Amino acid sequence: MRALLYLATIVAANIITAKFVPLTLGIFIIPWGSFLIGVTFILRDLTQNQIGRKKTYLVILLALVLSGISSYLLGDGLTIVTASLIAFLISETTDTEIYTRLKLKMEYRVLYSGLVGGLLDSTVFVVIGLSPIGAGFLTWNQVFTAIVGQVIIKSIMQFIGVLAIKTIGGKNK
Repeated sequence: MRALLYLATIVAANIITAKFVPLTLGIFIIPWGSFLIGVTFILRDLTQNQIGRKKTYLVILLALVLSGISSYLLGDGLTIVTASLIAFLISETTDTEIYTRLKLKMEYRVLYSGLVGGLLDSTVFVVIGLSPIGAGFLTWNQVFTAIVGQVIIKSIMQFIGVLAIKTIGGKNK
């Protein structure tokens, strides 16, 4: 069930990002899907708890395929789809490996792995996909604020997730 929720959240993030103009908060540019991407790192960790690391990598591969297909079908160009897939692969793999190797309480493993995953996802996607070397939707002056805006939202979602795990009573696995 957790794996299905993880997959559905990734597709939903693509749909929301494609259908709605990014949120602009002061200097920050934040795609609406960033709120869900922050949640996907938590769901990936919970999926790993349920099915193990090896099977989680199969779910990540399926998520990668679904993300690419949904992004393409929603009208994203090849540059955006490619950037999304590269960012996804790097951030999810990093999240998985950090979560696996940390010997801390579950909520801290979720937090630390998700913060790094969110930073990598935001940086790689914006630079490869949106900057002048990608699709050129952003100027170099906007790249930093786009990355920071996404990182802030994804980090907030990680902290909310950790609070939920502590409240529900997540076990250290």
